Amino acid sequence: ICIFFAGLVPLRLTSQPVSQTTEVRYTGTEMANVDYHHGQLRPVIGVRCQQIMRANRNFWHAMDGCGWTYNHAPMIAYWHGRFYVEYLGDPVGEHIPPSKSFLITSSDGENWSNARELFPVYKVPEDYRKEPDGPVAGPNMTAIMHQRVGFYTSKSGRLFALGFYGVCLAERGIPGPNDGKGIGRVIREILDDGSFGPIYFLRYNHGFNEKNTDFPFYTRSRDKGLKAACEEILANPLYIMQMAEESDKDDSLVPLKNGTKQAFCYYHLDDGRVVGMWKYALVSISEDGGHTWPLPERASGFVNSNGKNWAQRTSDGRYALIYNPSEFRWPLAISTSDDGLEYKDLLLVHGEITPMRYGGGYKNRGPQYVRGIQEGNGTPEDGKIWLTYSMNKEDIWVCSVPVPVVCKADAHESDVFASMPDGQELEKWNTYDLVWASTRVEKDASGVKALTLRDKDPFDYAKAEKVIPASSVFSVSFEVQPEQNDFGLLQVELQDAKGLPSVRLSFEPDGNITAKKGARFSLAGSYKAGEKIRVDITVDCARRTYTTSINGSEPVSHIFFAPAAQLERIMFRTGAPRRDPTPEGPAEVFTDSRSADSIEPKEAVFRIYSLKTDAK
Repeated sequence: ICIFFAGLVPLRLTSQPVSQTTEVRYTGTEMANVDYHHGQLRPVIGVRCQQIMRANRNFWHAMDGCGWTYNHAPMIAYWHGRFYVEYLGDPVGEHIPPSKSFLITSSDGENWSNARELFPVYKVPEDYRKEPDGPVAGPNMTAIMHQRVGFYTSKSGRLFALGFYGVCLAERGIPGPNDGKGIGRVIREILDDGSFGPIYFLRYNHGFNEKNTDFPFYTRSRDKGLKAACEEILANPLYIMQMAEESDKDDSLVPLKNGTKQAFCYYHLDDGRVVGMWKYALVSISEDGGHTWPLPERASGFVNSNGKNWAQRTSDGRYALIYNPSEFRWPLAISTSDDGLEYKDLLLVHGEITPMRYGGGYKNRGPQYVRGIQEGNGTPEDGKIWLTYSMNKEDIWVCSVPVPVVCKADAHESDVFASMPDGQELEKWNTYDLVWASTRVEKDASGVKALTLRDKDPFDYAKAEKVIPASSVFSVSFEVQPEQNDFGLLQVELQDAKGLPSVRLSFEPDGNITAKKGARFSLAGSYKAGEKIRVDITVDCARRTYTTSINGSEPVSHIFFAPAAQLERIMFRTGAPRRDPTPEGPAEVFTDSRSADSIEPKEAVFRIYSLKTDAK
């Protein structure tokens, strides 16, 4: 018997008790506005968002070694002082072979390796079919990598990567590789020196065994530690729950045999119970460590569709849920809870959408399919929430969210980067840092530290943002040095709590500094390449006016670009704002953007030496 929960997700009735209500709920009032990529949400202070793999068919040797443009479903672990990100890739679109998994690593969370092949392309046996009268695999058909769980750290302290070889026989990948009729799950050790151990099958799906597969079953290994790790995984119901949708539908290990629920994640409450979450904000609570589960229900108050959710205990003893709070896959937001049951706020983690460069099937727009470090897979020393996700199912990102999670500044500050401790300069800044448009603290030619925005990306920009106390009358001063005045763009905005700008100054490609006044622009000054510019701004929200002074010149008065009662953010960005995609746009794009493989011939560089704000 089947019922449809909330008209979206088919659920099979089981003999387990059915809970009529769920304790997990969102009681806040903040909602995301998808007309804006940031959802008009307040950002968490100090979030660092970083692109670690940028898809490109021209410069593939410095990315993933093959130039594939569908990259998705990343997982993250922290082991022996190093971050590990596993993701899957296809040449063009979702569930279209060939397919394999990649691994990227970092010792500091800032500088990342090129991607390496982790699980290779796998050949599907000829004449294989999912149904007796269904389509048949051809002689050159290969499998589709699919992963709902990526890593396991064994009780002996060894790190293993996990993957699943599924099969898509029909056009456009329907049914998909996670229909319970794939080949099986594989496991591979990641060694201390960065090398990989041999690949073994951990568990077969129906119809597959050692006789018709290319890798040995784990029991054949002479490595007792590997065999012990495999047995640990298979005995852990919380790992098996993550594999449920890919496993045989009658697999005896699966605690809740309901393959329609997808992308399980979990965390433990103080009382020992386990909260499980799936797509569509489905939630259930296990009383016995995950061995049995009441029928999942939609958590009250949450807005969520078919993107993944991630929930975890945070280093301050609280809880965090990170997800796309809309029917779209933007923005990426965080909600926090004191007890893991009642979530009260909604704040911004990632509020940008890179323009999609490459068309392909099922390439949803936005930062999506978020995953954090699962319980048991490492604890970074900085105490932050570390996340990974894909952008447009094209590029792979990570971000770190400081703990405690805070969105309001306590006081006005003066940041002079040259005098700040190394490594701590950006603790209260939000950064958007890309492979071809970086946002980092660097030293200039004289050895002086500055927040440096570089940009040679024709599709995206570098961005840095500082949250200040909500103010209606205040002053802003900053020093910036453009390294060029014949190309490149730097925009500086003063924004309200919803990310809407009232003030925008632009360092234009022609060497002029302009101020935006509604639809028009006025000249505020000029700049030269390689020379520092000091900009002083005074703001009066009640009068909707501000003044600018360039290098101590006589202040010039301007009208607000748009009205605001208070302003609380200062943003530096090496490009103009963008609006695409919109909620009215197409769900998929199948054609590549013009010059999708290109890179700017010159790199624009802007160095910010200081920023000071003060109440008037």
